[in-house]
Amino acid sequence: MDKLLLSHADTIVAKAIRAVQPDAAVARALAGKEFPGRVLLVAAGKAAWQMAKAAHDCMGDRIEKGVVVTKYHHVKAPIANFDCYEAGHPVPDANTFSATQKALELVSGLTERDTVLFLLSGGGSALFEKPLVPGEELQDITSQLLACGADIVEMNTIRKRLSGVKGGRFGEVCAPAKVFAVVLSDILGDPLDMIASGPACPDSSTCDQAIAIAKKYNLQLSENAWNLLAQETPKTLTNVETQITGSVRELCTAAAKACEELGYKPVLLTDQLSCQAKEAGAFLASILKTHAGSKENLAFIAGGETVVQLTGKGLGGRNQEIALSAAAGIAGVPGAAVFSVGSDGTDGPTDAAGGYVDFQTAEALKEKGWDIYETLQNNDAYHALQAVDGLVITGPTGTNVNDVAVALLRGE
Repeated sequence: MDKLLLSHADTIVAKAIRAVQPDAAVARALAGKEFPGRVLLVAAGKAAWQMAKAAHDCMGDRIEKGVVVTKYHHVKAPIANFDCYEAGHPVPDANTFSATQKALELVSGLTERDTVLFLLSGGGSALFEKPLVPGEELQDITSQLLACGADIVEMNTIRKRLSGVKGGRFGEVCAPAKVFAVVLSDILGDPLDMIASGPACPDSSTCDQAIAIAKKYNLQLSENAWNLLAQETPKTLTNVETQITGSVRELCTAAAKACEELGYKPVLLTDQLSCQAKEAGAFLASILKTHAGSKENLAFIAGGETVVQLTGKGLGGRNQEIALSAAAGIAGVPGAAVFSVGSDGTDGPTDAAGGYVDFQTAEALKEKGWDIYETLQNNDAYHALQAVDGLVITGPTGTNVNDVAVALLRGE
């Protein structure tokens, strides 16, 4: 492992994630807002605790009560007047369902003078859920969607129709109260109705699209689930005001600035990366090979969200697969490194944010008995990278604006 490149990677990751924390964004959204009646808070998603804490810091006891639902190990401390719950992600569990029910009870019986402050971030699709099918069936369908390689928009098109809170239905439940939604975007292009499956946003997807997706991936569904896919979701909501904040573009811009401060010339390749993780890693490696021998330090940045098609039973995540798949391509390219991280600090069902490899990684893996291609086939990037100290571990970050991958090349 090249210590200088690894140090640079750590610095870039830390600065990029620090720049997209939701605290200031929530404060900006609430600045100057007047709420005449009762104010109740519901926060859901991986960044829910951080967003709720920022709202409490801004408004204090003006928020009468709140319910916060986030991922396990993401509640950092109690928040006065708020009930904080942790639940399953990426597959919803019993704690998801019970916490969501608490939120629904909180917003029942409100008047048109009242306001629900709804703070939403990525991961809300799993963490905020009232299933219209048995919980075990919803978990199975979610697992099927994750395993087949469906992208986030396809997944959410299905999940909206199996839910009592997604696809605008939570906004309907809150009526006649007003809903002021602050949304931290984790989907490319910021499609509001797809972020966390749009609980307080009219749904732009159609029944025909949902049914086509289910058939495309040969999902095994019950008769009840098929019937739900054929039922239309709300197309208008008059009681909701929404402000989107944060994006993968900001994450990429912050990574580019950090690279520049370390002496690299940054090149933004895309903030719309959407493909198989293994393909993304191979692509980044090919770019570094093209520029091998450069006289200047270069940094190529790609933001977005890739997908992993499960073909094995190993442990890993999309960012770890990007890194591992790049390792073979940059083997022996002096000064080359690739790292990729999820801005939320968790990559797949692991404790790692992502992975790091450099021009020495492939040889180190070989010495320890790891075959890169076999490992990728078994989706076991976590254990391979762990064996060569290639895991990037940040812990929960409190934000969630997609992923960023960086390919570094130190000039000769």
